[in-house]
Amino acid sequence: MATLSFVPEYESDTVFSIANKALKLTTKEDIQPQLDDLLKLTKINKIDLSGNTLGIEASREIATTITSNPSIFENLQEVNFADLYTSRLVDEVVESLQHLLPALLKCPKLYIVNLSDNAFGLRTIDSLESYIANATSLEHLILSNNGMGPFAGERIGKALFHLASNKLKLTPQAPLLKTFICGRNRLENGSSLYLALGLKAHADGLKVVKLYQNGIRPRGIMNLIHYGFKFNTQLQVLDLQDNTLTKTASIMLAENLPIWKDVLIELNLNDCLLKRDGADAIFEVFTKIEFPKLTALKVEYNEIIQSTIEEKLITALNNKNLPKLSILQINGNILDEDSEALDTLQGMFDELEIDDLEEEDSDADADDESDDDDTNEDETFQQVETDLLEKDLLELEIDTITEGLAKTKI
Repeated sequence: MATLSFVPEYESDTVFSIANKALKLTTKEDIQPQLDDLLKLTKINKIDLSGNTLGIEASREIATTITSNPSIFENLQEVNFADLYTSRLVDEVVESLQHLLPALLKCPKLYIVNLSDNAFGLRTIDSLESYIANATSLEHLILSNNGMGPFAGERIGKALFHLASNKLKLTPQAPLLKTFICGRNRLENGSSLYLALGLKAHADGLKVVKLYQNGIRPRGIMNLIHYGFKFNTQLQVLDLQDNTLTKTASIMLAENLPIWKDVLIELNLNDCLLKRDGADAIFEVFTKIEFPKLTALKVEYNEIIQSTIEEKLITALNNKNLPKLSILQINGNILDEDSEALDTLQGMFDELEIDDLEEEDSDADADDESDDDDTNEDETFQQVETDLLEKDLLELEIDTITEGLAKTKI
């Protein structure tokens, strides 16, 4: 994973890391040498166990060590528990999390948690949902490539909603979630409504949302935008790469883009099937409104045609509406490699790649490709009474495990 801008620099003697050592830590005896090294530090800001494999007994020992040592639980700000369960059985993963996650709840300063690249799936959702809902110090959650699926994704959305509610109940109120990264999780449309409500609950606290490679189709994207993103008015990074927008969701995104005109830094729509009319709608916004902070615009492999680049993108650049744009990705679209427009763009962007362009269709084919025939039910927006859903969520105790986990003594 690329370096994340929100990750702070710690003093070297406050970081414990065994990252990427491929250690198989199953028993107490296996983990004891690492715990001995951990306890040599007088103040621990970060624990990085990523790239090893944990068993149940080792997980229990780590949890006990965290919760019984003030040098850890009073100071811990970041944990990286990515890629922890290679070769482990599902039952082992479930029980491991039942030890580790309650221990993290005992750390009042812990605000960065990375649980990516673990095969959690649906079996672990009780523990994850309960942890997220109660982790009131949490500001940056990285939860990618976990095999969630739409039902687990829906419950993650509900947990985010409860997290915001629990943060706001504190005196003083805890900062809302700033970063939510949940890519490669097969979230699909089924998770989109409650996920949207969960993100909405964090309002202008959210700065970064990455939902790449989730198989979300137009109606799901529209749910996310209409019931979620548009309330996150301070979004700096929006990454929807490798989901499906087509014309309908693209138009809704275009209608809401001005919300972020003063804050947006990166917009990633690579592989989103914007198609001709969808791309036109999005680029039209840039011709009319200045986005002074937009640094990266990624729209590769979207069936964008030459006229959109010539009439929309070049116009926006000439109008100085994208003054900070330094990263432009337009490869894989239906463009003329020898055109003056692409020559112009290559002169403006040193790292512009245009080595995999599609051939432009004939006029007849282009007419056939028109987005005017979007009749697929999945590409129409469906109004939902979300006020009732939010009311129900506020009245609902997330589950009996939640309170138990929050009070667990290890």
